[in-house]
Amino acid sequence: MGTRTRRLLSPVELERRRLHAADLFEQGMRPVRVADALGVTRQAAGLWHRAWREGGLEVLRSKGTGNHAYLSDDQEQELDGLLKAGPTAFGWEDQRWTLARVGVLIEERFEVRYEISGVWRLLDRMGWSWQVPKVRAVERNEEAIAAWCTETWPAASHPRRSQPPEGGSVSRTRPVPG
Repeated sequence: MGTRTRRLLSPVELERRRLHAADLFEQGMRPVRVADALGVTRQAAGLWHRAWREGGLEVLRSKGTGNHAYLSDDQEQELDGLLKAGPTAFGWEDQRWTLARVGVLIEERFEVRYEISGVWRLLDRMGWSWQVPKVRAVERNEEAIAAWCTETWPAASHPRRSQPPEGGSVSRTRPVPG
């Protein structure tokens, strides 16, 4: 059995599908059959049927998205630049972007509100990773670290006993049976 890829529909396509459902309801088709015909859940078809019965065709039309529900391509490019500037450019001192922080940035800059899951999907689509970077001190000195690893640490570490003492045990806590 193959996997089925689910494509996200645009608001226009969603409205077209609801209006098609209304046409089928007008022809006397039951919500269960409409669900099967349009490839939607029975719950969705039932909700559309109830809304259509109570408010007519206009209830199933799109209400519009208000203040641009999604970012345009240009806005996504601008957001990419803002994210690359880093969180410190926007007042966060720990140098980490979180989904909540990106959501705040989007809302303040573009006046568009995303749910946390929507921010995650947007960043994924833009090619951003969820990985947390290694936190390293700005003052980190790679040469000093390498010198410590090759010079100081070997001198400070205790040599391991490779062989037990004559007639004894390697363990310092277990006496030699005698």
